[in-house]
Amino acid sequence: MDNHAYINRRQWLVQGGSTVLGLALLGCESENETFFIGEQGRLIPWSDSPDTGAMSQVNLLDWQNLDSWITPTSDLFTVGHYNRPVIQASDWSLEVAGLVENPLSLTLDELRSRPQQEEVFTLECAGNRGLSGFIGAVHNAKWTGTSLASVLKEARVMEDGIEVVFWGSDTGEEEIRGNQVTQNFARSMSIEDAMGSELILAYEVNDEPLPNAHGFPLRLIAPGWYGVANVKWLKKIELRDTRFMGRFMARDYVTLREKKVDDESVWMESSVGRTRINSVPAKVTLTEGNYRVHGAAWGSSVASVEVSVDGGPWRTAEVTRSQEDAHSWAFWHLDWDGGVPGEHTITSRATDVKGRVQPATSDPFIALKKTYWESNGQLTRRIVTGEQ
Repeated sequence: MDNHAYINRRQWLVQGGSTVLGLALLGCESENETFFIGEQGRLIPWSDSPDTGAMSQVNLLDWQNLDSWITPTSDLFTVGHYNRPVIQASDWSLEVAGLVENPLSLTLDELRSRPQQEEVFTLECAGNRGLSGFIGAVHNAKWTGTSLASVLKEARVMEDGIEVVFWGSDTGEEEIRGNQVTQNFARSMSIEDAMGSELILAYEVNDEPLPNAHGFPLRLIAPGWYGVANVKWLKKIELRDTRFMGRFMARDYVTLREKKVDDESVWMESSVGRTRINSVPAKVTLTEGNYRVHGAAWGSSVASVEVSVDGGPWRTAEVTRSQEDAHSWAFWHLDWDGGVPGEHTITSRATDVKGRVQPATSDPFIALKKTYWESNGQLTRRIVTGEQ
């Protein structure tokens, strides 16, 4: 322990770990809430590094260079669906309308003047790990804003207001059964889900105003939901008495899964919603002949992580995380002797606090899924040991 550098938790959040070398291993001590960052050794590159060239515009996370619990703002991945609007705060306001007794129009200054709430949240693209090379569309950031529930309470939702639709300012042209229409990006959730205490209307990320690429001046942050639900460039919140069936709820971001019932195929379709337990081996380091496998787990409250080398028995990894940030990722590591010199496979699987285990890729839940959304199957990486 003498070689560990200690920093205060608040200092860690503000600095984002940018001055730390190597993968940060977070050890939360309940008495003084400090984290430790240890020496990590020489990086041993994966021998199966995917080609991410075609995805470079998305700003994917490079797992082998992961060195902070909070992802620096410049490293946040970006996924868009329509245009990227440029909005002047002075010309913008948030409308809260539909089935409410007290319609609202709130400026950015008015939202900033409301009670402030922070959420540290690992935001993952629903398509992450669904395509070859697309394995880094995930980041962990600190979002600051005001409670969505408090705004809805102030608007006084009517009894028949059961669906909350979040409208973005970004638009695109769509063809629907021969009709050419201009649509705004929109997603929805039930009023019960929208009233969750962790959902915020965010105007800052990592203590800075939202960059345009991440939704300035305001976006929804919905911890525990895939990225598509976290609507950017938010302009309107609408209460309805029927389920919303826009493109990104009913036609796109829909998981198609085959289910076998008495040898008969039954095809199930579901709209992408809450995140699923996930983990990845991030990198391997070598110090004085000792190998250490590092990784991350997220998507649900992480109870444990196990690692299998070359398809062998599962070994329990050491998991380190901040217990008060339930929606942020956990880091884990496992010490390993490197085995016989040559190529080896490393697979991780996480289990959440409800006992749900990250499935193998051969599990019917993954193997019979025909769309790339919600791909949380166990990830296997390859590495060569014994080389100097």
